[in-house]
Amino acid sequence: MQLKGPRRMTTALLSAGVVVLNACAPSNGATAPSGSPEAQSAHGDTIGAAGIGDADFPTDGNGGYDVEHYGLRLSYDPAVKNLSGTAEVRARATQGLSRFDLDLHGFTVHKVSVDGRPATFTRKGDELVIDPAAMLAKGAVFTVAVDYGGRPDPVRNSSNLGTYGFIPTKDGAFVTSEPNGARTWFPCNDHPADKATYDFDVTVPSGITVVANGEMRGAPVTSGGRSSFSWSETHPMASYLATITLGKFDVKTGRSPDGIPVYAATDPAFRDDLGFLFKTSAKVTDYWSTVFGPYPFSSTGGVIDDFSAGYALENQTKPMYGGFQPDQGIIAHELAHQWFGDSLSITRWKDLWLNEGFATYAEWLWSEHNGGTTADKTFQDYYSAKEAPMWKYPPGAAQRDDLFNNSVYVRGAMTLQALRRQIGDETFFKLLRTWTDEHRYGGVTTADFVTLAEKLSGKPLTPLFDAWLYKPTRPTLQ
Repeated sequence: MQLKGPRRMTTALLSAGVVVLNACAPSNGATAPSGSPEAQSAHGDTIGAAGIGDADFPTDGNGGYDVEHYGLRLSYDPAVKNLSGTAEVRARATQGLSRFDLDLHGFTVHKVSVDGRPATFTRKGDELVIDPAAMLAKGAVFTVAVDYGGRPDPVRNSSNLGTYGFIPTKDGAFVTSEPNGARTWFPCNDHPADKATYDFDVTVPSGITVVANGEMRGAPVTSGGRSSFSWSETHPMASYLATITLGKFDVKTGRSPDGIPVYAATDPAFRDDLGFLFKTSAKVTDYWSTVFGPYPFSSTGGVIDDFSAGYALENQTKPMYGGFQPDQGIIAHELAHQWFGDSLSITRWKDLWLNEGFATYAEWLWSEHNGGTTADKTFQDYYSAKEAPMWKYPPGAAQRDDLFNNSVYVRGAMTLQALRRQIGDETFFKLLRTWTDEHRYGGVTTADFVTLAEKLSGKPLTPLFDAWLYKPTRPTLQ
């Protein structure tokens, strides 16, 4: 993700001739308090934990199951801002379950069933607590169907990102859910540690276009003044990356020079930018495929909506740009996330630098590739800046209330350049490709990356990572 606006500008680097348009935002996970029934469930009783186990985000996600697939059959009317329908969640129990939770913010839940049998349910904050009619055995695959509806209520005034989730707009909705806004539009396990595939079947008034992740399953069907769009994302995806952004859009489709399908869409206010978005997204995706390894998904592209979100988000296969025309650097950042953050997802939010530091470094590589400032020159400019609050903020343990601190982006990227300096270009770029290959569609941690870097380089690198990621001081250059 990239944050656009003065609150994310590094003034010290402006004086050094370096302008930063900051990057991404993440999702949140959770751990139940020690001694609580939720915590005890991890030791064998049958109530799924109300958090997935992320200590910094104790109410995000849920325990006791792993989601395999979401089937969302929804209807939205922009005139009354009402979203309703059925979410089917197919999951596998990781323990015996007599009770489990889904994350859901707002809405009226009309009924819930588990494997076709009515289930009882209660609401507790953003937890939808479900008691199935029969015990679910460990290892059992089960399907939860939730019928619900109401007016979406996005997260507002977040210290991390302002407004996110399902955001009603004048002609539809802008849907960007990082870090934990998926629950504002469908019941889910709202943490990037639990990825799943998705089907989206969305009905809207005629004249409105629905843009979701993955690819369309046939042309839209229009009848009685309503149009139905069907999309599928067949690759595992974190909940915060899911979208059903909708409104009036101009759309361009085709293929990149290397044959990757491209879908680009712009609000009519940005009609003149459609060609640039299409061509640049295609070009960047093809180039990153030579640097980071094969593109992990079946299509690429992007969407510019006329909603001043103040940020861009790397929604899987279709980055969203909120109310501005992105330049090449921003597009390079968001599309690098398709590898770093989307295909490879962090299992705990503290490791956000694995998303944002890598995507910011990709911006530096893009400049280097196009004959602009080299990554090492950008690194040196940041290092020598007179005012550098990033030195007081170690990026290796992102803070709950300041996930998207500039240091997570910039000092995270500097960590990679410091590593490149120490192990050399050949090993460094081999490391990036091996990293994306070995963990394709999976979850990652900083420890995983350090282990692989040491293995491929044959060097002890823990001191380097400690200095750049965890110390509140300016590291000494090697």
